[in-house]
Amino acid sequence: MSSINKKRRGGGRSAKIADRKTSEQIDPPRFLLRKIPCYELLSEEELVRIEDHADWILKEVGVEFWDDEESLKLFKDAGATVKGNRVCFDKGHTLELCKTAPREFEMHARNPKRSTIFGGNRLIFGPAYGPPFVYDLKKGRRQGTMEDFINLVKLAHMTPWLHHTSGTVCEPVDVAVNKRHLDMVYAHLIYSDKPFMGSVTAPERAEDSIEMARIVFGEERLESGCVIQGNINVNSPLVYDKTMTGALKTYARANQGVVITPFILGGAMSPVTMPAAVAQAHAETMVGVALTQLIRPGSSAVYGNFLTTMDLKSGAPTFGTPESSLATLAVGQMARRLGLPFRAGGHYTASKVTDAQAMQESADSMLPAFLAGANFIHQAAGWLEGGLVFGYEKFILDSERLGILHRMGDGMVINDNSLAFSAYRENSPGENFLGTEHTSENFENANFRSEMADNNSFEQWSEDGSKNAEERAYEKWNKMLVEYEQPPIDSAIDEELKDFIQQKKDSMDDEWY
Repeated sequence: MSSINKKRRGGGRSAKIADRKTSEQIDPPRFLLRKIPCYELLSEEELVRIEDHADWILKEVGVEFWDDEESLKLFKDAGATVKGNRVCFDKGHTLELCKTAPREFEMHARNPKRSTIFGGNRLIFGPAYGPPFVYDLKKGRRQGTMEDFINLVKLAHMTPWLHHTSGTVCEPVDVAVNKRHLDMVYAHLIYSDKPFMGSVTAPERAEDSIEMARIVFGEERLESGCVIQGNINVNSPLVYDKTMTGALKTYARANQGVVITPFILGGAMSPVTMPAAVAQAHAETMVGVALTQLIRPGSSAVYGNFLTTMDLKSGAPTFGTPESSLATLAVGQMARRLGLPFRAGGHYTASKVTDAQAMQESADSMLPAFLAGANFIHQAAGWLEGGLVFGYEKFILDSERLGILHRMGDGMVINDNSLAFSAYRENSPGENFLGTEHTSENFENANFRSEMADNNSFEQWSEDGSKNAEERAYEKWNKMLVEYEQPPIDSAIDEELKDFIQQKKDSMDDEWY
């Protein structure tokens, strides 16, 4: 893979072994640099129709802001029509308000080598976000704990194909609701040095998250750019509630990033037809981005999207369907036309365990997001049961697929070496190429090498214990946790974080709701 390729050595087998060891010490990529084109599903005429329909929704229907007088006033002062809780916009108004949001921005990590860049031809992966439960092969399905949360942050830190540790990788239910955000942000800051997300469940928890980032990064760094993000979900259809807008405004005021994400199941939170759902999602996202710019022009925002189908008989969400795939491709085009970094779905599945259904639905969900030109996917590894569960083994298998996507994103390099002139000169027709010098020089990097797939003979597989993919993944994550090494952090900063957390916890009673 070009992003982490090693320099060639001479000297035969021993040198190749040394080369492999060297590769393990090289810093992982900060993002996937896409060298293949995005898929353009819709024509210019079709895109304009969807944009016009989004404008129609915003003018004729509008978006409601519940219990948020400040946002209503901001939009009214900006020229929107406000009646009660509902805000309506003239054609093109939201587009104009979004123009100050940056097309690209850097997100600084605690380790500068892990800082990443949103936008352009870059793709950033983060693990699953929000599951209240976890699952592993031995303990089964259970409520998430702080121990699980720390484990998952550690695994995300160690995985080279994840560039971001996401946010609420699972809900640690053994910590009080009003205090767990402190422990979660601390875990992201201490057990990893990659970019991460803070709390959005209340404005004051967003403030705490930002303050903890300020302790680590310093005031100047926060003022100059993004070091922490909040994931803002729209209460689709066409509603922003005070919890989400409160968090949105808190992050934007601090010049920190937000990911604006409508949550749409076609047929429930939008009309059942995908073109209408895409237009509605576009309208909802633009309004959220517009609000960030009214709070602080130039603050970073990501055009988010969660749009899938549902079983119209049962009401259950479905993933990897052809309709949701097409919608993802269309939304990618809408985001590019708006000129914002685009967040799309990841390895989604409704399956309860890491089985064939899980991996098939995940592949069918991820590939459209990849081809749609997504810049950020923070449900990229570990998702099970429609997002209710973080699966340890699923995380491992998903992560390897992210490595495959890194290789696919490199595209195909056409040069004298890849056309293999020397191999043809060395070989005669009818002779295999295994022994050629060209094969010897290129075999290490010619193809992606899977760690989890078993490509041995049946006999060898049987001798090795007849383990399936889930069993091999179980062994892998346990081994990773044993080998984990905490990234260094200044002890004075660590103590300041601990003091801040203790003071905040002491200032309020536990809430369990």
